[in-house]
Amino acid sequence: MSDRRRRSARGVRVAGLVAVLAAGLAGCGDSGGLVADGRAPVAVGPATLWPDLRPASSPAYPYDVASRETVEGIRVPGDGIRAVDPVAVVTAELAAHPDDYGSKGAYHSTVDGLRNCAEDAQSPKCPLLKAYYRDLTGDGRDDLTLGFHLGPTNQTAVRVYTAEGHTLVRVLADNDAITGVELAGRSVIVRSPAEISGYEYRTTWGWDAEQRAMVFSRDEFLRTGGGTAAPGVSASPPPGRNPNTPPGAP
Repeated sequence: MSDRRRRSARGVRVAGLVAVLAAGLAGCGDSGGLVADGRAPVAVGPATLWPDLRPASSPAYPYDVASRETVEGIRVPGDGIRAVDPVAVVTAELAAHPDDYGSKGAYHSTVDGLRNCAEDAQSPKCPLLKAYYRDLTGDGRDDLTLGFHLGPTNQTAVRVYTAEGHTLVRVLADNDAITGVELAGRSVIVRSPAEISGYEYRTTWGWDAEQRAMVFSRDEFLRTGGGTAAPGVSASPPPGRNPNTPPGAP
């Protein structure tokens, strides 16, 4: 339907509605005048507190918002990142970070679990989750999003990789106790449980062309329904989330 026809049809409907309303008002014997509904509430603008307060000269916390690392030993073939083996990618990360995944590392059992993936990626003993492909960097090519369990903890690793030529680059590394992960547009949203029942954290990561990495862009504390806060507890982030630690860090 053209714009002219659409406007004409809308005008006919409006005219018909006005006629119906007029007939209804005439039948009721109401004069149709305005009726007061009480005094309107007074609008209250924001109040600026301590206008003479001297601004801080440095950030409050050392907050690392981006993670970028070349994956050694993995070459991206000419047909793109979909041809890269996810098991090989995670194996390369484990080998590059022995402090985390070695015998004395916090996630040492991840190495043993990953050996099961080489035999059967669908095995319940394989910590690697399904791989997802979507353009998150805006270059028109698919990027790789991976997740794997970090044994023996209850945390899950979320990783995003992009291809730069034939080089595989990790542009997001987030470890957290996770209840869900979403891809929204070119953002990665990580949902994590909160200490207060009925609430959760949602951390959003988005592509930053200058840093060439997925950077932390938003950390929300939201009510999810179900559960009630204890008396006297406000709906604000509880102290369990250490502001000195970036979201997702162990």
